[in-house]
Amino acid sequence: MSTKKTHAQPPEKLTGIKLKEIPESAVGVKAIASALSHINKEVGMGKGIGLLAKLNQINGFDCPGCAWPDPDEKRAFLAEYCENGAKAVAEEATKNRVSPLFFATHSVQELSELSDYEIGKKGRVTHPVVLHEGKDHYEEISWEDAFQMIGTELNSLSSPDEAIFYTSGRTSNEAAFLYQLFVRQFGTNNLPDCSNMCHESSGSALSETLGIGKGSVTLDDFNHADLVIVMGQNPGTNHPRMLTALGETKKKGGQIITINPLPEVGLMRYNDPQNPIKWIGKGQKLTDIFLQVKINGDVALLKIIMKLLLEKEKKSPNSIFDHDFIQEKTSGYDEFINDLEKSNIEELLPQTGLELSIIKEAADMIAKKKKIIICWAMGLTQHKNAVDNIRELVNLLLLKGSIGKKGAGTCPVRGHSNVQGDRTMGIWEKPKDAFLDKLEEEFHFKAPREHGYDVVDAIEAMHQKKAKVFIGMGGNFISATPDTEFTAEALQNCDLTVHVSTKLNRSHLIHGKRALILPCLGRSEKDHQENGEQFVSVENSMGVVHQSSGHLTPLSEALLSEPAIVAGMAEATLKDSQVAWTELVKDYDLIRNKIEATIPGFDNYNKRVRNRGGFYLPNNARDNNYAPTKTGKANFTVNQISDVVLEKDQFIMMTIRTHDQYNTTIYGLDDRYRGVLNERRVVFMNQDDMNEQGLKKMDMVDLISHFEGEKRVAKGFLVLPYSIPRQCTATYFPEANVLVPIKSKARISNTPASKTVIITLEKRS
Repeated sequence: MSTKKTHAQPPEKLTGIKLKEIPESAVGVKAIASALSHINKEVGMGKGIGLLAKLNQINGFDCPGCAWPDPDEKRAFLAEYCENGAKAVAEEATKNRVSPLFFATHSVQELSELSDYEIGKKGRVTHPVVLHEGKDHYEEISWEDAFQMIGTELNSLSSPDEAIFYTSGRTSNEAAFLYQLFVRQFGTNNLPDCSNMCHESSGSALSETLGIGKGSVTLDDFNHADLVIVMGQNPGTNHPRMLTALGETKKKGGQIITINPLPEVGLMRYNDPQNPIKWIGKGQKLTDIFLQVKINGDVALLKIIMKLLLEKEKKSPNSIFDHDFIQEKTSGYDEFINDLEKSNIEELLPQTGLELSIIKEAADMIAKKKKIIICWAMGLTQHKNAVDNIRELVNLLLLKGSIGKKGAGTCPVRGHSNVQGDRTMGIWEKPKDAFLDKLEEEFHFKAPREHGYDVVDAIEAMHQKKAKVFIGMGGNFISATPDTEFTAEALQNCDLTVHVSTKLNRSHLIHGKRALILPCLGRSEKDHQENGEQFVSVENSMGVVHQSSGHLTPLSEALLSEPAIVAGMAEATLKDSQVAWTELVKDYDLIRNKIEATIPGFDNYNKRVRNRGGFYLPNNARDNNYAPTKTGKANFTVNQISDVVLEKDQFIMMTIRTHDQYNTTIYGLDDRYRGVLNERRVVFMNQDDMNEQGLKKMDMVDLISHFEGEKRVAKGFLVLPYSIPRQCTATYFPEANVLVPIKSKARISNTPASKTVIITLEKRS
């Protein structure tokens, strides 16, 4: 038995950085070439092209990447997907295999010394495997024995609340519904999910202000918008198909304001991949005004903009604000205006890092528009005042009456293909009583009512040994979560860790006393059950539920579908359950019937999901109905600016992705749109800050985070000058996750504050 420590963090080794000029536009020929290169390496060109032809098409399979919606009607024959979507499919359909022989050859400790990129490239897991206590090699195990191990371990707990059941956003509606049903029949609401780490702040803010935790716009709204404001996101890398929608806004005469600390290439110009004529050249200009705000200066910026709008409204009453909408549909306007009156532009301005002149330019543009969409992502949601960020942008939309009408509304851009669907299916640690009532009525059991652990609470519970079993339905928990070493200790405190996965990842190597890897089918693979071939359904970021059907022969006969794995765990654990788990898995229509019986909006589910393009779920904000809020109206709110005060030589650091990355999956080592190739251990800094710190380009530094007297260190990063505001820095995750304190989190939503990490830099001699 090995006594060597497994590594929770990526290795501190450099891979040979190459720098190049930042391109003027995104997508185009280079993106197409990059996508095809990945396809060829992982799958082979012939098979790969066939796969791409089915990706996001009617009767095809849903991209395992982001949740950006597909067009309701005609799908593009050429490239109804993006570069990173093609990479995601290539990774899933890869020729590389992680078999029992592979595990016999490679120890857990040895594999943990690899980078996340190297681990991921090992390929798909082919058989269920177990790591016995005290052993250093996974071994093959039968599905029956694996399920029995899970059932025995769960039933030996003193309380169901000693188990954690995590879910990533890739899980289908059918699997997610069965999973939450299994967990609640077991007796707990410990259902943390990846939403806790990304758009939980959006859900909290939108539910309070508009009565629904989802966005209100559809894809077609971008064709009718006068103005789209894009805040805290990088769609050129994280959801490139959004660029097509922004391009349509521009073609129809709309304008775009971008608010972000970094000037991301994809938001400036792009070359439409669906039009070969436009693959080359400068591309289409997208952004009209770029506000390069300081990290977490968004509330201050929005307050200044709305203060300027208020001044215009006073000079010319009823010309700027939609008072009919405000009077009829909103609550809290007077309190909001009173607070805005007290705001001092000169005091707010330093937090933005901007000149007042360009803010006035943006305010002038907003003043003239009636149909406004605001889009945002992690740049707004991962701060201490993240919920304030979202509520403040809602305030702006309410002032303009830009909600509940064509071409206007809220657009939180979800980062994983069914993360929104999972929540709709009941994957939530704080379920509403009405939902639990329906579960009890349909399935004849007493559902637990006490709220469960979210991600941060779950990590702390495992660390304190209050939770002893961790089951992950997809995802790469250790590489997605904050405070890497703390989280690793938490997982290692468990008696059993279980991961339902397609590919090998670092979470399989940071394990409890015993560990299981249960390999499942990918989205692109056929799902044969006893009653024939099945399809699953997913919900995109705009509330459209549609089907997804794999077309590839499964890479291994030992794989099970996610619903089958959930049913296997449930049958081995729940001896008195009245649910016919095996029967439900024979035909997924039966699962969808149960969803229809318990969740509003799914009437005639099996019929409507077979319609071309699926169907829209109800959305009260889209319908200009705010009855679900506490006031029965859309709510103005009073919000706080950032309270971060930097000491001398301190900086705010935010974690970001590279272009060759999707969430924790690293496809390659390049960040093409930022001009960094073959390296991930870099920190982007303002040149003036570098000069003050005595740092030169390519100097090596250690990053030290500071929080409530605690220090955390990430070693060996190369300093690169970049266009970023003073006192701001950016680094890639998961390499920098070790710097994010577990207790640094958003008010209300409890989301880790991965975009507001206070650091100093220590130069290596």
